[in-house]
Amino acid sequence: MNVDDYLNFEMLSDIKHEFIDGRVYEMAGVSANHERISGNVNRKFGNHLESSPCEPFGSDMKLKINSNFFYPDVMVDCNFDNSEPYYTTTPVIIVEVLSKSTRKPDETLKLLSYINVASLQEYVMIEQDFVDVQILRRHEGWIPRHYFLGDEITFDSIGLTLSVEDIYHRVDNDDMKAFLQKAIEE
Repeated sequence: MNVDDYLNFEMLSDIKHEFIDGRVYEMAGVSANHERISGNVNRKFGNHLESSPCEPFGSDMKLKINSNFFYPDVMVDCNFDNSEPYYTTTPVIIVEVLSKSTRKPDETLKLLSYINVASLQEYVMIEQDFVDVQILRRHEGWIPRHYFLGDEITFDSIGLTLSVEDIYHRVDNDDMKAFLQKAIEE
């Protein structure tokens, strides 16, 4: 399949597919926790960027890298090309919510693809089954930094600081249950 065939196929499909090295991969459904995390991040980014040329996109917007197409969970583009309304090539930040089934490609194939996007400043990977936010930043040489409950994260590319708790608001996992229980007891 070539790129044009993929784009035409994807326009007619009820299911999203990524296109990697000429092959089509069906996207799996997501859990409530996955949706909570990506929704929290997208909403916080959107509220912060309301008066900015930068805009957040959710998981229905494709990212084109060379002849590959991905569906990141959240990304922000400050230079969106409206002549290509179904994908972007210039995100400044990409967020992926990790699960058991997506962790390997998100930490390998996608990581290697994403950090080669010239406009990208930050790649964020957020675990859904436990609390861990990993950020790789271009200006830090793509060295991973981890953030946990009680930490604040500054997303340098968009000038926004969020607490880890904001990202995990309403998420139901053991780390959040223990954190909320401890807050009640104090």
